[in-house]
Amino acid sequence: MNLRDIKKDIEYVLSAFVDDCYFFATYNPAASDEELSNLLDEAIDLYNELKDKVNLKIEGSKKAYYNALRKETFEKVDALYTKLSEVVKASN
Repeated sequence: MNLRDIKKDIEYVLSAFVDDCYFFATYNPAASDEELSNLLDEAIDLYNELKDKVNLKIEGSKKAYYNALRKETFEKVDALYTKLSEVVKASN
């Protein structure tokens, strides 16, 4: 696994989440704009946090650090999707 792939993964999963939020908002105009806005803010903050972690100078095992970062990325994005699911359920 190289650094370029990790950066692409971060871009991909977070942009997919943002797309899903906008898709939901477009087809469910009765949905809470405030809750979706908060989710998008969380996603942007997560993106910035992960990009900062990717660009750090690493001492020691880079492979272990990047594997942990990849795991953290998917866990946190999964948590965002769980929150989005709750918003979807609440709007029905």
